[in-house]
Amino acid sequence: MNTKRMVTNAILIAIGAILHEITPGVAMQPDLSLAMLFIIMVYNREYKTSLICGIAIGIFAAATSKTPNSQIPNIVDKIITCNIMYFVLLPLRNRINRMVQMVFALSLGTLISGTIFLTVLMMFNGFPMKTFNTLFITVVLPTTALNIILGSILYKVVGRAIKITGAYEVEDKVGQRALK
Repeated sequence: MNTKRMVTNAILIAIGAILHEITPGVAMQPDLSLAMLFIIMVYNREYKTSLICGIAIGIFAAATSKTPNSQIPNIVDKIITCNIMYFVLLPLRNRINRMVQMVFALSLGTLISGTIFLTVLMMFNGFPMKTFNTLFITVVLPTTALNIILGSILYKVVGRAIKITGAYEVEDKVGQRALK
């Protein structure tokens, strides 16, 4: 991986951590650090880059979490989600455009992340698992909807910046790659 990509990934991780810190968390909180992870995964093809970014975002999400006792669940959920989504996105990379990949990753990835987060949080804190369905419906589903909307906007903003900086190869409309 070249230096420009590493710096770009680090900046995206930092922006994700800042957005995770400043977004209000009342009953639910959009996980914009997760959205940044998916942006990095859509633009990068390397597994190790996705895994390292997943670990870093998990640590930052744990440090900026507003949910009590959620540090370990944040780290676990980001690492597992990162691995699952990498292999789910792998066959789609050359078949569909990046915006569709991003919306797919935001929807499925946030559902996976929320499910893992709730499961680990409930296990670590001794919550009864019978409350899982209620929490899933009231927290995870609205968070997924918010992540799809806000993550798509973030993707467009990051895409513009990437075109300007030339940090990644940018695909044209027919899917051929051209360095810009």
